[in-house]
Amino acid sequence: MTRLPEPPTSAQDWADHLGIDPESVALYLDSEVIDLHNDLYVPARLYGYNPHKEHRVGWNGAFYFGQTDLPRIRKSGITALTFDIATNPARSGKQRGPLTLENIARIQSDIGRYPDQLALVTNAREYREARAANKTACFIGIQGGQAFQYDNDTMDQIPDAVHRITLVHLTNSQIGCTSSPLGPDRGGLTEKGKRLVTIMNEKRCLVDLAHINPAGFWDAVDAHQRDIPFACTHTGVDGAHPHWRNIDDDQIRAVADSGGVVGVIFHGGFLDGSAFRSTPDAVLDHAEHIIQVAGEHVPAIGTDYDGMIVPPKGLEDVMKMPVLVEHMRQRGWNEARIRNVLGLNAQRLLEAIRP
Repeated sequence: MTRLPEPPTSAQDWADHLGIDPESVALYLDSEVIDLHNDLYVPARLYGYNPHKEHRVGWNGAFYFGQTDLPRIRKSGITALTFDIATNPARSGKQRGPLTLENIARIQSDIGRYPDQLALVTNAREYREARAANKTACFIGIQGGQAFQYDNDTMDQIPDAVHRITLVHLTNSQIGCTSSPLGPDRGGLTEKGKRLVTIMNEKRCLVDLAHINPAGFWDAVDAHQRDIPFACTHTGVDGAHPHWRNIDDDQIRAVADSGGVVGVIFHGGFLDGSAFRSTPDAVLDHAEHIIQVAGEHVPAIGTDYDGMIVPPKGLEDVMKMPVLVEHMRQRGWNEARIRNVLGLNAQRLLEAIRP
């Protein structure tokens, strides 16, 4: 049976390798660590990047992609992550649904190669079972609701394997408008977009409001069922660094009021604008602003690793994740806050959306 490498057994050895306090590594290894957004299957689909090979951070510092693969994900000790399938806007509407199903099947097949170490999960119970069996829990998400925009029948057929859908991505669609300058901004969520939100609520599929323009964000909030949380899984916040990609304080409060979380992205350009000079402290600046606005139960992690990002120095790949804990402790964060942001906040969201 094919096997992946396991996390380091010695916190001291890993800490020595990273140049940090072993207590930071020990706390990390003892925590729920949930990444709400991973784009490994973007380079795997576009460039033939092998997700089964353990890659190294190369001369370019893993800029844009090369930050994860299945061996390093397992080795990193992350307890759960969502593999996202980005919808290709160049495909015709009729093609997107079938291609999305093919891509879901590919991820299911890849995970199935490691039955003792990885588990495809769709709800909180399955996550807990994976944890109890010492497996890495793998959710599947769709980035771009236009995968299901062709007609209502296609939307109704969203498979149960899909745990979450990001309504729009970097281009406009029949769902709504992106926050990206690639737009242009043509207003709020369409009727088809509102219908998608309703269907996702019925299926208890998490609505993700990353990437959407402000008008679409608020239309989605209005269309959303009040007793179900929604999220913004991978973003920065304007209060820490203003940017078209980031969300403002009112949006943070809306996510919090629903019972959702805001996952902080690991892209330097969105964190502090420095791109190639960002540090792990920039991630924490955004998390602390979310805490200030909405409370300690709201910030989470949504790295966007392998999603064409430039990660902060010190967080170049998934094996550097304990460095984030080192910076948390250096800032005086207590253990409860650290555990919440690493994974407990995201776990509470999983419990609420699909127990």
